[in-house]
Amino acid sequence: MNYTIEGYNALVERLLELSVAYYDNDAPLVSDFEYDRMNNELKAMEAAHPEWVRPDSPTQHVGGHVSEAFAPVEHPVPLESLQDVFSFEEVTAFVEKMDASVDAPHDYVAEPKIDGLSVAVEYRGGVLYRGATRGNGAVGEDVTENLRTIRSLPKKLKNAPERIIVRGEVYMSHDTFRTINARNEVEGLPLLANPRNAAAGSLRQKDPAVCAQRMLDIICFNIQLAEGVTYKDHYETLEAMAAMGLPVVAHTLCRTPKDCGDAITAIGEGRENYPFDIDGAVIKLNDLAQRQVLGSTAKYPRWAVAYKYPPEKKPSRVVDILIQVGRTGVLTPKAVIEPIRLAGTTVTNATLHNQDFIENLGVNVGDTVLVQKAGEIIPEVLEVVKKDSEGCFRFPETCPVCGAPVVRDEDGAAIRCTGAECPAQRLRNIVHFASKDAMDIDGLGPAVVEALDKAGLIRTPAELYYLDGQSVAAVERMGKRSAENLIANLEESKGRGLARLLCAFGIRQVGAKAAKVLARHFATLDELMAATEEQLTAVDDVGAVTAKYITEWFASEQSQHQIRLLRQAGVSFESREEIADDRFAGKTFVLTGTLERFTRSEAEAIIERFGGKASGSVSKKTSYVLAGAAPGSKLTKAQSLGVPILTEEDFAKLIEE
Repeated sequence: MNYTIEGYNALVERLLELSVAYYDNDAPLVSDFEYDRMNNELKAMEAAHPEWVRPDSPTQHVGGHVSEAFAPVEHPVPLESLQDVFSFEEVTAFVEKMDASVDAPHDYVAEPKIDGLSVAVEYRGGVLYRGATRGNGAVGEDVTENLRTIRSLPKKLKNAPERIIVRGEVYMSHDTFRTINARNEVEGLPLLANPRNAAAGSLRQKDPAVCAQRMLDIICFNIQLAEGVTYKDHYETLEAMAAMGLPVVAHTLCRTPKDCGDAITAIGEGRENYPFDIDGAVIKLNDLAQRQVLGSTAKYPRWAVAYKYPPEKKPSRVVDILIQVGRTGVLTPKAVIEPIRLAGTTVTNATLHNQDFIENLGVNVGDTVLVQKAGEIIPEVLEVVKKDSEGCFRFPETCPVCGAPVVRDEDGAAIRCTGAECPAQRLRNIVHFASKDAMDIDGLGPAVVEALDKAGLIRTPAELYYLDGQSVAAVERMGKRSAENLIANLEESKGRGLARLLCAFGIRQVGAKAAKVLARHFATLDELMAATEEQLTAVDDVGAVTAKYITEWFASEQSQHQIRLLRQAGVSFESREEIADDRFAGKTFVLTGTLERFTRSEAEAIIERFGGKASGSVSKKTSYVLAGAAPGSKLTKAQSLGVPILTEEDFAKLIEE
């Protein structure tokens, strides 16, 4: 190969960027397989040109840095990474090298390689003392309190050495991952990308309560240090950890290269049975004394390798394309394919992402496509390998669930259902309707909404106002008192006013602020419904796109049905946005720093009550910046633009005049 120093430096910089994204930000930019490919290319360059090797090369240190957000912990025994191999020939070469290097009889242990976050957990006197992330291998981050929230990690061991440090992998199970994403979808929160990133991000939360909500687990695979106890081999340490009460990785004894290959194949074929993701299998020399003799390189132990499973790709014929509607209303295409075996599982469906993706592939029913399992979880279509259809698949113009028109995002590829009563979106719609910025119905969180839905009591937001105490009391985990409180809170919410109701409708681009602007301009919901797009765009901060979304939403029969139900239930359609006077009319305020006399929300409410508006960013159009203690960059920008700066005293004088 003709390598260049420029190419080498560029590859080092790219891998360093990818390492930061993976280890420090828990947000990988490429697949593990692609990263490993580039890392192996770097190794080949450095083997050919050792004079090029940089001290900061990823080959010279363990990935990951120590965050300043956590106290550093020095590892008494380094937490090394493993050398990766990608073929059975390389596994055989490793075993044969061990056979040549070790004179005494020896065997190996094969284990699945869990795709999570590596940690060292220390016990003293059998009691959990401290836990740390791997970090850079020598120094990690103290995450003890977060580790205490892990259900499967015992807080006290049975018959343990006085001091013992074990190494394990923290992971998020597939079931937990699906549960959290389903909950996030209902609540309108960002979805977790994959279990590995979710586990890493959760364990590095500053608030242990947040970590506890993620329901993490751990599996242990090594004893790093055990004072006063000597173990003969690795297999014995695994059995010892299990006897102490620790969850231990599955393990198999192997004696020959064929045994190791068979174990790797078995682990790969059985990966669907693990509750966690795996990205490979590990082969380790079993005898601990022999390991000591072999030692380690600058980065890897010489006595172990990690076989990485390549992304498996297979062709299959598309027998149908189905459109699924998610809880946020986004339509997602799914290819139904003839069954194939991928990564140990039978695959019958594969994602097609969106209409743009389909058009780029030119795929339609009847075509033969290449399918790959991405991230060991979701099969995806990669390309068309045989075209047996005319044209490409087109999305429907109406929602396949409720029949409402669908629209494409102005700033993206997503196509959404516009139905206010779409069954696919009902949980999220109801949760949003009851949320703090909307109708603010206390006691109606996601869990209660799901329970009411499961009991068949509600299908749409408006039906909340037709609940009766007796039916609600019969719902699981409710009871008479909770039901009475909920009915009273629903009754109270009827008078929240037009601004909150508009926000509750969930019209695209009409959040809490836009709803307030509209409620100030239109006295009643009926006046707003009668407004044309031209009349709507005449309102401050309402653009053409928002006006279109508003008129389309009100024109929908599903929306009209909701409005009729709300009207019959006695929900107020009148504006409660009282304008004391218009002294701030046409004025835009930006708040920065900590206010002492007002909370930020109180100050914004005062500004709005006097006809002004509050903004989050400073521009030439900003009228005033209200600056409290410790103001940030907004103050600096305001000064550079010549925007008038108000102190709290200045602001108080303006509103007291």
